[in-house]
Amino acid sequence: MSEIKWLDLNKTRTMAKPFLIVILFLFTSLSIQAQIAEGSVVTDTIYSSHLENNYGENPYREVSLYLPPGYYESDQRYPVIYFLHGFMGDNRMLSPMAELLDFAIATGKIRPFILLIPNQKTTYEGSFYSNSELYGNWEDFTAYDLTEYMDKNFRTLASKDSRGITGHSMGGYGALKIAMHHPELFSSVYALSPGALTIVREYGPNSNTFKELSGIKTQEELNRSYFGRVMVAFGKSWSPNPDKPPFYCDLPFEYNGDELVVNQAVLEKWYDNMPMHMIDDNLDNLKKLKAIKLDWGRNAGDRFTIQCEMFSQRLENVGIAHFAEEYIGTHGNNIYTKDGRVPNQMLPFFNFYLDFMEE
Repeated sequence: MSEIKWLDLNKTRTMAKPFLIVILFLFTSLSIQAQIAEGSVVTDTIYSSHLENNYGENPYREVSLYLPPGYYESDQRYPVIYFLHGFMGDNRMLSPMAELLDFAIATGKIRPFILLIPNQKTTYEGSFYSNSELYGNWEDFTAYDLTEYMDKNFRTLASKDSRGITGHSMGGYGALKIAMHHPELFSSVYALSPGALTIVREYGPNSNTFKELSGIKTQEELNRSYFGRVMVAFGKSWSPNPDKPPFYCDLPFEYNGDELVVNQAVLEKWYDNMPMHMIDDNLDNLKKLKAIKLDWGRNAGDRFTIQCEMFSQRLENVGIAHFAEEYIGTHGNNIYTKDGRVPNQMLPFFNFYLDFMEE
């Protein structure tokens, strides 16, 4: 006699549920991937009279733009996010970022927008988005030339309420500085891990930075020093000196043997260009901004965590409403990924505060 086996339907249904959930998740993920439309990355070169100089900096600058999916098939106008790159970076970082921008639009984190990254890499690695007497007026190029170029050549919403400025590291510094100076052009600012807000740790006189720099006499030697290059870039941006070879800039701290020498006049020039020390002179401008945010990684290093906390505290003390957030990460990670800061914090910030509608 054959044995009859009864099927336990309840048990079968219970075992099937996890399998069906996995299948549904995979199907949904594949569907989202298939539905993500791609925007366009366009690179152009523009000339700026603001960047004319006699010290080898090229006034012809590359700019890379992200145009959202459907840009060429419509007559819609879009807000613009101006993204400023970090030290030693350039506009080419937009190409790998484009996938994140497509993802952010496809998943509804932000409505369609244009994003611009200009090339501000100099012979000294970065302009610090500052006007320099010798090396070019990079702040004016960013604020005036780029906004004019965008509004003349692309379907932008040509209003401060539809312009946001952001950037990472040196770019975060530049975004804060330019927003503080130009609330008539930009309505909101988000600084990702901004640097150069004030003088702390490796930027300070008693670190190894200026001791090492005092012994460096050639460009070849300088190229082997990271913080030395940063300090020379500060100097060329904020305290240039045509009579002081080999680097043609003044520094606030120098060493004569083991003796620290503080150049107070130069230090004041640096403070004039560091956002922490710019707040009091720009209070009215800061109040005109619709929204301000900065963030930083907990493990980015003291020079970032300390100065960001100081800057935020100073804004709070003088009554400037803003957002400040420390997250678990270093100076570079958890930013340019699908679960990182760009698509999940920075872009939604602008989605909320920028004006996406034509008047």
